[in-house]
Amino acid sequence: MDFGIFILMQQRNKHKTSHQILRDAVEQTRLADELGFGAAWYAEHHFSNYGMCSSPLTMIAHCAAVTRNIRLGTGIVVAPLYTPARLIADVAMVDQLSDGRLNLGIGSGYQHFEFERFGVSLESAKGRTFEMLDMLEAGLTQPKFSYEGEYYRQPMSAISQRAVQRPMPPMWITSVDPAFLSRAVKSGHHVFVSGGDGGLEKLAGTRALIDKVATAEGKDPADVQVGLLRAAYASNDKDEVERYLECARYQRRIAVSLKRRTAQIADDYQVEEGIVEGEPSLDEMRALLPVGSVDTVIERVVNEIRTLKPVHYCFQTQMGDFDHPTMLRQLETWGKVIIPAVQQEIANDPPHRPAAQPELAAA
Repeated sequence: MDFGIFILMQQRNKHKTSHQILRDAVEQTRLADELGFGAAWYAEHHFSNYGMCSSPLTMIAHCAAVTRNIRLGTGIVVAPLYTPARLIADVAMVDQLSDGRLNLGIGSGYQHFEFERFGVSLESAKGRTFEMLDMLEAGLTQPKFSYEGEYYRQPMSAISQRAVQRPMPPMWITSVDPAFLSRAVKSGHHVFVSGGDGGLEKLAGTRALIDKVATAEGKDPADVQVGLLRAAYASNDKDEVERYLECARYQRRIAVSLKRRTAQIADDYQVEEGIVEGEPSLDEMRALLPVGSVDTVIERVVNEIRTLKPVHYCFQTQMGDFDHPTMLRQLETWGKVIIPAVQQEIANDPPHRPAAQPELAAA
């Protein structure tokens, strides 16, 4: 069981430049590495202030040079927006530059706003992602490969860059769509899920779905490697917790407006915040999320781990325009207080089988 941080790199307003946001993300990664975190994950977004990282692989290549042990993950690569051969070569090259520390998170995307500006139909995203998964597996594990699909075609090609990790960097498929879950389980890939605004009941439902899919595929559900992403924040300062919840609500409002195609854009690329019909109140969010006092967060994280049985617990503290020094203190709290306490709680009753580490190619 290890822990990671998820860094979205939002720009709630232009008072903070994109350069500052990227540099802060690098510093948070460096601190997470020093604190012994298992992974840092970088989101991919385009054409809006929802996220300022347009290339998580580029971010990983940079952060690999300023860290030593932490694994670095794409959270996620939006597969349909890429040319397959280019993505395969970039993945292999970044795995080399990181000395085999790459986690490859793959997803199909959800924002019409982004897809329209790349000239790709969101309706084709699922099919394109399945074909991309086929090509990534072939291109990263075979000396040469060809492919003939509905969306992609590749003549017999040899990718000159070869990944360090064997047979390929661990792939984390981010979806609770049963078809994607089945694909992940069948191929032995990780499953990466988000609890969203839900609590233990939602996580229990997700675990039941994973178990059902695994059983249908003839696999032991306990062998499925699951990662969990949660909005989480710990502080004994009630005003600070309230500020986090407000930022979390802001993030949700922007994400929903982009997904529903109701986003209003101002000042070139700034998505305006608006109330979303049916959104949870701050009190409801406070009751369901691992947010609150340090003791409250420890208890809720332990319960979530026991419910979902993940091999990796990833939390997001940087939301909206929360200030950088506070984020660094939050990472210190997790690294020095919360994570050790959680690990001690579950040590005598492990909720999963330990994940096998990927092999590295000989030098």
